[in-house]
Parts: sequence; structure tokens; C-alpha cells
Amino acid sequence: MNNRIKFGIIGKNISYSFSRKYFLEKFKKMGLDNYQYYNFDIPEIEEFPFLLYHREDEFKGLNVTIPYKEAIIKYLDEVDDEAQNIGAVNTVKITDENKLVGYNTDVFGFQKSIEPLLKSHHKKALILGAGGAAKAIAYVLKKLNIDFKSVSRIEAENRFTYEMLDAEIMNDYTIIVNCTPVGTHPNIEDAPAIPYQYLSVKHLLYDLIYNPAETKFLQEGKKHGASIKNGLEMLELQAEKSWEIWNS
Repeated sequence: MNNRIKFGIIGKNISYSFSRKYFLEKFKKMGLDNYQYYNFDIPEIEEFPFLLYHREDEFKGLNVTIPYKEAIIKYLDEVDDEAQNIGAVNTVKITDENKLVGYNTDVFGFQKSIEPLLKSHHKKALILGAGGAAKAIAYVLKKLNIDFKSVSRIEAENRFTYEMLDAEIMNDYTIIVNCTPVGTHPNIEDAPAIPYQYLSVKHLLYDLIYNPAETKFLQEGKKHGASIKNGLEMLELQAEKSWEIWNS
């Protein structure tokens, strides 16, 4: 329907968001001059229903970011099987019938961007953080037959705390994925509290953060000879996948 020309991203403290800039540039390149993309920066997910109230038929799609990828689910009419399995949604399609359907394109973006970097010794991974993004990363690692453990500040079953990480664990787990916001601009001196001294050339450090392009986490990895990757390509891939879903 031609009157569906509005898109947006839902999150908290997202003035830095990649998505708005990315899609506005995309619309311009495609000559979609009347298309609009908004930052919906909301303090609580409970405000979500009011964003679209009486405006559903103007909107075609939404992206969802930290910290609402899990909380958004209860407001949706349907959730795609993969997103349901993951327990997190980062893309919402608004159908011609004004139904809200949830998808997860983080899976596609992460898998496509990490696969070329994987070597035969990359058999185990640490996932830093436990939010919606971490769930998508865990889902991909499972698909790739890579064993993984989550790391967070709170002790739980099948999870390490940062204090538990020692030389043996670090040597064993050669992929480390940062799914926390620690180190995001403007707090560029911050880094997840892992023992960086145990990193080596065998390690692959992947940071979902893209601003700055090289976080302290990645700089420390580089210093010890590890392979590093930031989250920009993943974001671009998942954004294109969102676009495909909205227009399918």
C-alpha cells in the first residue's frame, strides 16, 4: 500500500543509532523521497502501543534495539518461528491488515559476518552479556556447532561470571563476542572486565558495537595478536534483511 511510507527504530538512548542514518541514505539513493524513518527513543516499553496509535496504516516496518528486543514480543500479533526460538525480535513488519509481525535479522547479520573469520581451532565461544542480542548470537553459534558459555556479572547455571575467567578458560574459549553496550561512544575508555592478558593470536574478538569503530575491547585484542571485528557489517546485513522482510 502506497501510503505506508514510515519506518522507525524503537530503543532507549538511541540518538547515536546507525539505523536512521542508514535508511535515510538508502531512501535517498532509491529516490524514495517521501519515505521517512524515525528514532523512537522511549524510556519504557509500555509507551510502544501509543507510538502507532491510529497511525498503523502509515507505517510499514520497525527496527528494535537495546533494551527492548525481548520486551517487545508481548505487543506483537505474530512472531516468526526463528525469532520465537531465540526469544528476541529486532524487526517488526506491519502488514496490510495492520498486524505486527516480529522477526530476528541479527541472526542473519551475525552469521554472515563471522563465518569468513572462523578457523578450525575456533571451537568454543564466550558470549559477554545476556540480553536480546546475546540470544541471537547464541542461536547462531549453536547452528555453527560452536560450544559457548555466557558471561555476566550474575552467577547462573551454565554461565561464567567475569571473576571466574582464568588462563585455562581463556585459552579454551577462543571466540569472544561482546553483546554488552560497554565501550560504546562516549564511554570509549570502558571495556568488559575480562583478563585480556590471556589473549593470543588464536583468539577472535567480535564486538557488536560499531561506534567507535575500534573499541577498547578490540584494541586490547589487537594488542595480543587476536583477530578483531566490529558490528558494522552485521548491522548493514541485518538492516538489508529487514528491508527485504518489510517489502516481501
